[in-house]
Amino acid sequence: MLILMISQLLAIASYGQLYMTKTGETSFFSETPLENIAAVNKQVLVILNPANGEIAIKMQQQNFHFPNKLMEEHFNENYMETEKYPAAVFTGKIMEPVDYGKDGSYPVHAEGVLDMHGVKQNRSLKGQMLINGGQITLTSDFDVKLADHKIEVPTLVIAKIAEAIAVKNKFVLLPKKP
Repeated sequence: MLILMISQLLAIASYGQLYMTKTGETSFFSETPLENIAAVNKQVLVILNPANGEIAIKMQQQNFHFPNKLMEEHFNENYMETEKYPAAVFTGKIMEPVDYGKDGSYPVHAEGVLDMHGVKQNRSLKGQMLINGGQITLTSDFDVKLADHKIEVPTLVIAKIAEAIAVKNKFVLLPKKP
């Protein structure tokens, strides 16, 4: 699905300018009374087509890095099962009309599908778009409920992991070079 959407976005490039990054940043934080868990992925692929607002985001789960290597191992093997479900993908559309030729800050939201851990969920994600000198910066904060994506937490460690994980994104997009 993502490959098809990216192919469609790239095909449209001849009619308009695409914006993209391969170094977008997604982080998450889980707070519980027993332990806080944080990780960051700085290799997120994002493609935005300003002509129609379509956006595609893909991240390899194994690119999340934790301060503690044991947490990283547990994340990949026990929770996200990255060998079976290597990537998380969001495909959607920014719903607000944005004047991409005018610098400014715009509240936006995207409607689409978040595919994570083999489970697709319709999502409406709110964020902020900053346009400055031909560069687009997208930021968003939202929660992901583990149960929504069938991510199981063993009873032994249930008190160490929050039921909903706070996710933050920052994507600095530049015009895609032909």
